[in-house]
Amino acid sequence: MPVINRLPDAPFLNRSETLPMTVRDRMSDETSPANALARLLEIALELGAERDLDQILKIATTGVCQAVGCERASLFIHDDSKRELYTRVVTELEISEIRFPLMQGIVGWVAQHRQLLSVPVPAEDHRWDSSVDKRTGFKTRNILATPVLAGDQRLLGVLQLLNKRDRFAPLDEQLVQAFAAHVAVALERRRLEDEAHRALELRQAMEMGHRIQATFLPTRWPEVPGYEVASWWQPAEFVSGDYYDWLPLPQGRWGFLVGDVSGHGLAAALIMATLRAMAHVLSRTLPQASDFIETLRDSLTPDLQNSRFVTCCYVVLDPESHELTWANAGHAPAFAFDRARKRVQRLEPTTIPLGFPTITWPTTITSRVMQPGDLLVLGTDGVVEVRNPAGEMYGHARLEKLVANLASQSAEEIIAAIQHDVTTFHGLDLPPDDTTVVIVRRTP
Repeated sequence: MPVINRLPDAPFLNRSETLPMTVRDRMSDETSPANALARLLEIALELGAERDLDQILKIATTGVCQAVGCERASLFIHDDSKRELYTRVVTELEISEIRFPLMQGIVGWVAQHRQLLSVPVPAEDHRWDSSVDKRTGFKTRNILATPVLAGDQRLLGVLQLLNKRDRFAPLDEQLVQAFAAHVAVALERRRLEDEAHRALELRQAMEMGHRIQATFLPTRWPEVPGYEVASWWQPAEFVSGDYYDWLPLPQGRWGFLVGDVSGHGLAAALIMATLRAMAHVLSRTLPQASDFIETLRDSLTPDLQNSRFVTCCYVVLDPESHELTWANAGHAPAFAFDRARKRVQRLEPTTIPLGFPTITWPTTITSRVMQPGDLLVLGTDGVVEVRNPAGEMYGHARLEKLVANLASQSAEEIIAAIQHDVTTFHGLDLPPDDTTVVIVRRTP
């Protein structure tokens, strides 16, 4: 019974097997051309039905040794990231891993040139590397090696046979190439199955991330006396770099914060989570919007790496006096709509985005009084910078006009209309960028 040396579980193409096999006289009958071809057919059928990688390697190395009648078969795995070939060997001498550069030895030459190679006398070949024989005490008398290639000629590994008693013949070369082709199919099928499984796991993880991130955002609209609040948040991916929140402040005031981390995806979402944590702490101790933004800048900037930055607008509303005060760190869209005058007042930036070098900023208007029916609109650039199939940008003017036309409706109805208009405009299942809009409306 052949001895199979198996590896512990590891990621795909990080495993290999070596099959030591002693050739006996009776093998001469078993390795006849007819029996060899019959064994090849059996192996092809076995590989076609096998899904376990260890079993695929076992079937391949056992089968090729039996069909060809050699002393040892090894499958060297191509480590593309390190440009190395390696296999694990467990012999009587307990030698563990054989690893060498892609250019080294007979196996390295086969891998580099993607060609079969038969070496009848390795000691006379300049490509021969005898270091493994010296380490193990094994005597290599002849070698037959062939590349294991994917359908696109991508190197998966090298199948190497050692020590056929009567040297390797042309039929052996055909057999080992046929074995390598079936092994490649089995390995590629397994790789695709592994990728599909990993993709499913990643999707499940991202869906979980989406659910977790959703818990960072408000779960219900705040009850602000004399005001309606509504919101729309849609990430471009499972997780988002957009952030919005409403923060209860002392003396019955409310803070409304909308932020946008540059980029989107997981890295932006992690920064968003940090922004949220800091905002909830700072809002309790800093009554002025400008102090809040600058302290937030000092706290968050050390976490902004790789040229990332954050734009944000923080608005404080006093429901008794109806005064709005704000600080805007390079964020848009952010505007108030005066219903009586049918006029838009943009909340112009009062400072630069978080993560940018601090510079002096000119003084701007940072307060106004909300009259009955007036609206506060805070969004992210995923709304105004989205494009339709013709390449036209949605734009600030379109959003402001839509809000003006809907000003008599409730905050919830305005949000629903914005969502419908924006998604109809770009026509995609998911927006190309994270999208957020918050409406605060003083009831008439």
